[in-house]
Amino acid sequence: MNLDKRYFFCGIGGSGMMPLALIVQGRGGTVAGSDRTLDQGKLAAKFESLRARGIPLFPQDGSGITGSDQILIASAAVEDSVPDVIRAREVGAERLGRAELLAKLFNEAETGIAVGGTSGKSTVTGMIGWILHAVGRDPTVMNGAIMKNFVSPEQPFASALVGRGPDFVSEVDESDGTIVLYHPRVAVLNNVTLDHKSLEELRHLFGDFAAKAETVVLNLDDDEVRLLAAALPAEKLVTYSLNGAESHISGSGLTEEPFGLALTVTDRRTGESAPLHLQVPGRHNAANALAAIAAAAAAGVQLAEACQAMGGFTGLRRRFEKVGEAGGVTVIDDFGHNPDKIAATLRTLHAFPGRLLIFFQPHGYGPLRTMGKELVDTFADELGGDDILIMPDPVYHGGTTDRSVGSETIVEGVKARGRNAEHVAQREAAGARLAELARPGDRIIVMGARDDTLSLFAQDLVDRLA
Repeated sequence: MNLDKRYFFCGIGGSGMMPLALIVQGRGGTVAGSDRTLDQGKLAAKFESLRARGIPLFPQDGSGITGSDQILIASAAVEDSVPDVIRAREVGAERLGRAELLAKLFNEAETGIAVGGTSGKSTVTGMIGWILHAVGRDPTVMNGAIMKNFVSPEQPFASALVGRGPDFVSEVDESDGTIVLYHPRVAVLNNVTLDHKSLEELRHLFGDFAAKAETVVLNLDDDEVRLLAAALPAEKLVTYSLNGAESHISGSGLTEEPFGLALTVTDRRTGESAPLHLQVPGRHNAANALAAIAAAAAAGVQLAEACQAMGGFTGLRRRFEKVGEAGGVTVIDDFGHNPDKIAATLRTLHAFPGRLLIFFQPHGYGPLRTMGKELVDTFADELGGDDILIMPDPVYHGGTTDRSVGSETIVEGVKARGRNAEHVAQREAAGARLAELARPGDRIIVMGARDDTLSLFAQDLVDRLA
């Protein structure tokens, strides 16, 4: 791909934009950007890290767009009324979607490994990237989360890795339909559950995604994925299971720890087995590890090598990340925002004693309309008798969004099912309420997506408790 033009990223601080900008820069492209969050004076450390890497940043007022030799990179969510978009149109600069640019880079790779599914994409992407890095393959990795293994003083926000090897590992998004742009050699599908789209739409999108790949890594423990596996040619499948299904890669003897786990991984095709010790907790992460090992196997990595490498994987930021402990209360930061992710996190926590105080900030009003009933069911089923759910209002950046279903709707539904839940509209007040409720032995879990300031909120809770 020709990277001679100048690339201007509108919303460069976003979880999908920042790593892509770093990959383009790492491959020789000229990069600049703007961000509404920067204009608001938030998340200064993130933007200082971009400046330190030689990326100029501009106000989101169109001033960074200067000529037709630039390409404006903007997600579909960026409206035509945004000044950067208006200015690009005035000067004749091409506009390209984030996913379009990523797909161009990805599809040119010799070995493109695309990770899809409703939940676990970022973790599996990070795991595969770490395995390939650890065995010397020097991969390029595009992730929507910060990979702790690659964090350094020079790269504090390591959501991308720019390598010189043939492998390009990327999570791919089904929420906006752009998953159709990718043509992977290896496609990984963890699960298919309700999130941004209806199940019927997801079946169609993921079915096409799998059909295009040379090799498809599928989770036979997921009902929807198992149905998809039955419809694909057997010779292109590499399957995995943690629950005893007849898969190629299987896990057994799982032992859980508060912040880790151990199991044995077996490749039934060769009869080879290897021990696996993970530094991340929960059955869902055991399944994520099997997905990564199966994908690495499809790319030519031996089972024992992959399992040994996985032992060094330290996880992702905001994925069950212990922020700190004060006054006998542990605070954990987590990306959980749909029913599947929330259930996985709560089950991991309930494997060990202690009351849970759950702070859940919905990532928009639209998701509450789409999966409100499922969220109520998840909290009603997964909360313990003493647990307490605290919900502020959803993320809202203005506009004409339908706000008829809000956090109070979910809270009332959960309370009607006999669980403890409170709607505290403002986040600061919700933090004060959590601190008021907390007692030694409790664990506070901060959950939500699309808001990097939630990590600061979690740290503030630790400081408040101290």
